[in-house]
Amino acid sequence: MQSIDTAGAVLRIDLDALADNYRIIQRQVAPATVAGVVKADGYGLGGEHVAATLMDAGCRHFCVALLGEAVALKPALREGVALFVLNGLQPGAEADCAAIGAIPVLNSLDQIARWAALARTSGRRLPAALQVDSGMARLGLPPEEAAMLIAERERLDGIELKLIMSHLACADDPDAGFNAEQRAHFERFASHFPDVPRALDNSGGAFLARDHFDMVRAGIALYGGAPQRAPNPVRAVVALEARITQLRNIPAGAGVGYGLTHRCDRPTQIATIPVGYADGWPRHLGNVGSAFIEGIRVPIVGRVSMDSITLDVTDVPDIFLYPGAPVELIGPHQTIDDVAADAGTISYEILTQLGQRYHRDVRAAAVPHKRSITA
Repeated sequence: MQSIDTAGAVLRIDLDALADNYRIIQRQVAPATVAGVVKADGYGLGGEHVAATLMDAGCRHFCVALLGEAVALKPALREGVALFVLNGLQPGAEADCAAIGAIPVLNSLDQIARWAALARTSGRRLPAALQVDSGMARLGLPPEEAAMLIAERERLDGIELKLIMSHLACADDPDAGFNAEQRAHFERFASHFPDVPRALDNSGGAFLARDHFDMVRAGIALYGGAPQRAPNPVRAVVALEARITQLRNIPAGAGVGYGLTHRCDRPTQIATIPVGYADGWPRHLGNVGSAFIEGIRVPIVGRVSMDSITLDVTDVPDIFLYPGAPVELIGPHQTIDDVAADAGTISYEILTQLGQRYHRDVRAAAVPHKRSITA
């Protein structure tokens, strides 16, 4: 990890906010339980300390995307904690999954057949989740395979179903009619497995005004991203602060950055900060995005470079401008959702691209009974 003196910026990770967000979601969906989605190294924030924080907050179910992620995370999990592999298993990976006790999400008849074959050869029942595609056309049993499975239940011999699940496509929009369509499709399939727990909702689904079956898979909301197109009910988990490397004054009409894509319409003071697209700051923010200095918005002028960004700081009082002065990229004046909107993307992408050249200031979660929890 970069030291605070050698890094160009500091990424602060508030594990107390992460734990609070878990509790907020858990209260929202009760009596359903909340599974923590910790794929992509905990959305880029460090899977092991994210998982440890969530376990301390009461989480006993986790989800990753790939078996390799499960192999890396499993040793950090406590006994009795369930770990689901959402993308299922590539051919030949079944024994490795069983060896670590992870639970594959079976998304096709082919995956079911391979997991059942391992159960037969090992002489024991193997746990699994079963996913049906309820209309997203991504992962899960397509309609024709779902119908075949219902008609030929012996395909599941040797498999101990722990969960029936699907995934919402439009949960970030509470008014989307497709949410109800997917729920109805999911319920029709799940009705054939009446004794198996059910999971449909993701972060957005957790805040839909209805019941939430048995389990909710919480991802972006745990990490502070807005789960719906509405006021954000969760706390910010990350903040990013850079420092000014250099200041210069340029005349009206001067160009800035590669391609001189910005031309100054007045005498301008430019501050350069050592963050760029190699650090996960989207190139699309050139001439669009901004930063903040002492609460004053300073626009990005010119292109975002690999290692630097240029800011128009003309309107900032000189007292706040000097080499090493702090510049807020993510913080109280600009959330990850704000940055994502400016970049034409989503908060998931901003989080998972934050690079390794930052100094990471990971702040431990407070003991729960020593603080109040505010939803």
